[in-house]
Amino acid sequence: MALKKKSKVSAQFSMSSLTDIIFLLLIFFMLTSSLIVPHALNLRLPGTESRATVTSDPSQININRDGGIVYNGQSVSLNQLQREFRRESDQRSPENRYTVAVTVHPNAKIEHVVDVLDLAYTMQVNTIMVDRRQ
Repeated sequence: MALKKKSKVSAQFSMSSLTDIIFLLLIFFMLTSSLIVPHALNLRLPGTESRATVTSDPSQININRDGGIVYNGQSVSLNQLQREFRRESDQRSPENRYTVAVTVHPNAKIEHVVDVLDLAYTMQVNTIMVDRRQ
Protein backbone atom coordinates (compact mmCIF):
# COMPACT_ATOMS: atom_id res chain seq x y z
CA MET A 1 0.00 0.00 0.00
CA ALA A 2 1.41 3.29 -1.05
CA LEU A 3 1.14 6.16 1.40
CA LYS A 4 0.76 9.66 0.12
CA LYS A 5 3.20 12.17 1.44
CA LYS A 6 1.84 15.43 2.73
CA SER A 7 2.88 18.38 0.64
CA LYS A 8 5.18 20.65 2.56
CA VAL A 9 4.48 24.36 2.72
CA SER A 10 7.36 26.37 1.41
CA ALA A 11 9.09 28.49 4.02
CA GLN A 12 10.32 30.94 1.41
CA PHE A 13 8.97 34.45 1.33
CA SER A 14 8.48 36.33 -1.92
CA MET A 15 9.33 40.03 -1.65
CA SER A 16 8.23 40.93 -5.17
CA SER A 17 4.54 40.98 -4.27
CA LEU A 18 5.22 43.14 -1.21
CA THR A 19 7.19 45.68 -3.20
CA ASP A 20 4.33 45.92 -5.69
CA ILE A 21 1.89 46.65 -2.89
CA ILE A 22 4.23 49.21 -1.31
CA PHE A 23 4.65 51.06 -4.61
CA LEU A 24 0.90 51.07 -5.19
CA LEU A 25 0.32 52.52 -1.72
CA LEU A 26 3.03 55.10 -2.29
CA ILE A 27 1.45 56.22 -5.56
CA PHE A 28 -2.01 56.29 -3.96
CA PHE A 29 -0.90 58.52 -1.07
CA MET A 30 1.11 60.80 -3.34
CA LEU A 31 -1.93 61.39 -5.53
CA THR A 32 -4.41 61.87 -2.70
CA SER A 33 -2.16 64.18 -0.67
CA SER A 34 -1.98 66.64 -3.55
CA LEU A 35 -5.78 66.91 -3.55
CA ILE A 36 -5.99 68.01 0.09
CA VAL A 37 -6.10 71.78 0.61
CA PRO A 38 -4.49 72.82 3.91
CA HIS A 39 -6.56 75.09 6.14
CA ALA A 40 -4.04 77.56 7.51
CA LEU A 41 -3.88 81.24 8.23
CA ASN A 42 -3.49 83.37 5.15
CA LEU A 43 -0.52 85.48 6.18
CA ARG A 44 0.92 88.16 3.97
CA LEU A 45 4.64 88.51 4.40
CA PRO A 46 6.15 91.98 4.16
CA GLY A 47 7.28 92.90 0.69
CA THR A 48 10.16 95.00 -0.53
CA GLU A 49 8.07 97.91 -1.73
CA SER A 50 8.67 101.27 -0.11
CA ARG A 51 6.16 102.37 2.46
CA ALA A 52 5.35 105.64 4.11
CA THR A 53 7.51 106.29 7.13
CA VAL A 54 6.10 106.99 10.55
CA THR A 55 6.74 110.62 11.42
CA SER A 56 5.31 110.57 14.93
CA ASP A 57 5.64 108.24 17.87
CA PRO A 58 3.09 105.42 17.69
CA SER A 59 0.37 105.17 20.31
CA GLN A 60 0.67 102.35 22.82
CA ILE A 61 -1.82 99.49 23.22
CA ASN A 62 -1.27 96.95 25.98
CA ILE A 63 -3.29 93.75 26.14
CA ASN A 64 -3.40 92.36 29.68
CA ARG A 65 -3.53 88.75 30.81
CA ASP A 66 -7.31 88.93 31.32
CA GLY A 67 -7.89 90.54 27.91
CA GLY A 68 -8.15 94.12 29.13
CA ILE A 69 -7.04 96.78 26.66
CA VAL A 70 -4.98 99.76 27.82
CA TYR A 71 -4.71 102.52 25.21
CA ASN A 72 -2.14 105.25 26.02
CA GLY A 73 -2.44 104.53 29.74
CA GLN A 74 -6.26 104.40 29.86
CA SER A 75 -8.33 101.23 30.10
CA VAL A 76 -10.73 101.05 27.13
CA SER A 77 -13.16 98.63 25.50
CA LEU A 78 -13.08 97.56 21.86
CA ASN A 79 -15.82 100.07 20.99
CA GLN A 80 -13.91 102.91 22.63
CA LEU A 81 -10.75 101.78 20.84
CA GLN A 82 -12.60 101.90 17.53
CA ARG A 83 -13.69 105.48 18.24
CA GLU A 84 -10.09 106.43 19.08
CA PHE A 85 -8.82 104.81 15.87
CA ARG A 86 -11.42 106.68 13.83
CA ARG A 87 -10.65 110.01 15.52
CA GLU A 88 -6.88 109.63 15.00
CA SER A 89 -7.23 108.37 11.42
CA ASP A 90 -9.50 111.28 10.46
CA GLN A 91 -6.81 113.75 11.54
CA ARG A 92 -4.16 112.23 9.24
CA SER A 93 -3.57 112.04 5.51
CA PRO A 94 -3.64 108.66 3.69
CA GLU A 95 0.14 108.84 3.22
CA ASN A 96 0.72 109.24 6.96
CA ARG A 97 -1.46 106.50 8.40
CA TYR A 98 -2.06 106.22 12.11
CA THR A 99 0.31 103.74 13.79
CA VAL A 100 -0.02 101.89 17.09
CA ALA A 101 2.45 99.67 18.95
CA VAL A 102 0.75 96.60 20.42
CA THR A 103 2.29 94.92 23.47
CA VAL A 104 0.76 91.64 24.59
CA HIS A 105 1.10 89.92 27.96
CA PRO A 106 2.67 86.45 27.49
CA ASN A 107 -0.34 84.72 29.08
CA ALA A 108 -3.03 86.68 27.22
CA LYS A 109 -5.47 84.71 25.10
CA ILE A 110 -4.86 84.95 21.39
CA GLU A 111 -8.51 85.83 20.72
CA HIS A 112 -8.05 89.20 22.45
CA VAL A 113 -4.99 89.93 20.32
CA VAL A 114 -6.85 88.96 17.15
CA ASP A 115 -9.79 91.21 18.11
CA VAL A 116 -7.49 94.23 18.42
CA LEU A 117 -5.55 93.42 15.23
CA ASP A 118 -8.79 92.86 13.28
CA LEU A 119 -10.11 96.19 14.48
CA ALA A 120 -6.87 97.91 13.45
CA TYR A 121 -7.00 96.23 10.04
CA THR A 122 -10.59 97.27 9.36
CA MET A 123 -9.82 100.84 10.47
CA GLN A 124 -6.67 100.88 8.26
CA VAL A 125 -4.34 101.46 11.19
CA ASN A 126 -0.71 100.33 11.01
CA THR A 127 0.24 97.97 13.81
CA ILE A 128 3.64 97.20 15.29
CA MET A 129 3.93 94.14 17.50
CA VAL A 130 6.28 94.74 20.45
CA ASP A 131 8.05 91.77 22.02
CA ARG A 132 8.21 91.83 25.81
CA ARG A 133 10.87 89.15 26.17
CA GLN A 134 14.17 90.33 27.58
